[in-house]
Amino acid sequence: MRFYVVATPIGNLSDLTFRAKQTLEEVDIIVCEDTRQTKKLLQHYQIESQLFSWHHHSNQSATLKIVKWLQANKSIAYVVDAGTPAISDPGGRLVAEILSRLPDVEIVPIPGPSAVTAILSVAGMPVDKFQFLGFIPHKKGRNKFIAKLKQADIVTVFYESVHRINRLLSELEQELPDRQIVVGRELTKQFESIYRGTAIEIKRKLAQDKCKGEFVIVVDKKDNN
Repeated sequence: MRFYVVATPIGNLSDLTFRAKQTLEEVDIIVCEDTRQTKKLLQHYQIESQLFSWHHHSNQSATLKIVKWLQANKSIAYVVDAGTPAISDPGGRLVAEILSRLPDVEIVPIPGPSAVTAILSVAGMPVDKFQFLGFIPHKKGRNKFIAKLKQADIVTVFYESVHRINRLLSELEQELPDRQIVVGRELTKQFESIYRGTAIEIKRKLAQDKCKGEFVIVVDKKDNN
């Protein structure tokens, strides 16, 4: 029994690794977040495989179906719409469910693209230690989240949506006016942009561009001097 956790491109389809392509070609079933998104990737690489949707709202019967396939010795690859599964999506829950029912199953990571490591690699900050906090809360807990950034002794990376990026920068401008920040937009895609500076400097730069896409933010650690 093998369950492969396969990283897929975060934008540029050429970023799919050779091993990931080979795995997707060879498995019996590909479990994915959205069959429409995964089909685009498979069509690009001319891969024909059975798809099965499993996502945040999937019920227990969907999970049990995956378990039964593994029990029948079917090889399964799990992918999400973009990046490495089970990092900021419900994939971790799926892996835990499978292990609880099939403790002898082999969970195989097929590493590859990740927005987190992509932005950290070009941040120009000390990232030998960092904390990843997923998506910043929309409402409840947002102030606490900002306060945590303010006191962080290590670099922090997290996600924010296009609908709230300007609000976030205004909050950081008020609470961390001098802190260095790096914002990545549409990483690896045609209109990839990386903004550097303080919150107010980045907000001015964003105002000159069409504010669309996915955002990943890096906030430098507090100055201990």
